[in-house]
Amino acid sequence: MSSTTPRQASPRQRFRRWVSLDTTSGVLLLIAAVAAVVWANSPWRDSYASLTAFEFGPEQLHLHLSVAEWAADGLLAIFFFVVGVELKQEFVAGSLRDLRLAGVPIVAAIGGMAVPALCYVAVVAVGDPEALRGWAIPTATDIAFALAVLAIFGRGLPLALRTFLLTLAVVDDLLGIIVIASVYTESIDFVMLAAALVIIAVFGVIVRLRRPRWRPLVPIVLIALAVVAWALMHASGVHSTVAGVLLGFVVPAVLIHGESSSRTHQFDVAVRPTSSAVALPIFAFLSAGVAVVGGDSAIVQPVSVGIFLGLVLGKVVGVLGATALMTKLTPLRLPDSIGIRDLLPIGMLTGVGFTVALLIAELSFEGGSDDHAAAAKAAILAGSVVAAVCAGALLRWDARRVRDRDMNCDGVDDVATERIGD
Repeated sequence: MSSTTPRQASPRQRFRRWVSLDTTSGVLLLIAAVAAVVWANSPWRDSYASLTAFEFGPEQLHLHLSVAEWAADGLLAIFFFVVGVELKQEFVAGSLRDLRLAGVPIVAAIGGMAVPALCYVAVVAVGDPEALRGWAIPTATDIAFALAVLAIFGRGLPLALRTFLLTLAVVDDLLGIIVIASVYTESIDFVMLAAALVIIAVFGVIVRLRRPRWRPLVPIVLIALAVVAWALMHASGVHSTVAGVLLGFVVPAVLIHGESSSRTHQFDVAVRPTSSAVALPIFAFLSAGVAVVGGDSAIVQPVSVGIFLGLVLGKVVGVLGATALMTKLTPLRLPDSIGIRDLLPIGMLTGVGFTVALLIAELSFEGGSDDHAAAAKAAILAGSVVAAVCAGALLRWDARRVRDRDMNCDGVDDVATERIGD
């Protein structure tokens, strides 16, 4: 006879839930970045450089990469798979399904990418035109870090604010992926690309099957297909993280075969802990080690100034400006219980670029000036920290203020009552 008492979660399940929390993910990223910066500026800085530059892997398969490249090309593909699954869920059954609800955060995301890019171009075009290739660096938003800051400092604010930030950041990531796939791809091997797409299609077919008798083998088969698709995408010349996004996109987001939860949700639960606890911290550790003390590179230069201004100032202006125009000139309004004043800290949160910004910095100056790369990474770290600190202060300021009955000014009293931290 089955017991009616709910089964207690095992220590492993509790740990997986813990590392999937917004706050935990952000703290792990921060610890990894600080450790990298400390090591890279310590008397043992040469050992850090040797570690990140150490190469291994089969050269015949175009996979003889440095440790840092394995992290950027391999581990980040896991993170982008989670992003792809999240995007699929939002487009099919979430906040991006209804354009009336998603219209404002979508336009805010576009504004939050366009203005920082213009800030960067305005500074660099005058001082260092050769570095214009890095225009996309300040356009990125780190979902993990931004949500962590909101979870810690946004207690008491409407839960709809988290949904708005998540929607904005997801659209930001989607546009960032398009930029990575188009701008930073120099040549394409279409045979390899076609082979990668075929494998991704096979992955999509298998992931939709009813749970078969050979169920224990399904994860092994799917992992093997994902690795092959990743390797083929890498060999094609398109950045391999795109494979992660496409693999996430083919996972069904609707209920199938009588299951109680969508397979996008199931994959998110299964893979997010690995992304949060392994992939992102290791990438941050191998990418954030900027030598400030004793380094040969000039940290303050047009590249770093452009990135810092883009993240700290451009993001806020872009998000607020685009939202104000959208709500003034169209019938679209902010979601229930969210006002324009709430978007000041949200706009600042989008300036936490970090993970994706570091990736774009590496792609921008790959094989080019180490001076530019070091300055870009230093600016990303500094800009992300300043944006996070300012956002935290603004969130507490916003939470202490009295809220109106109709925050989004749609003529109807707000009904949403859920709060962050409840």
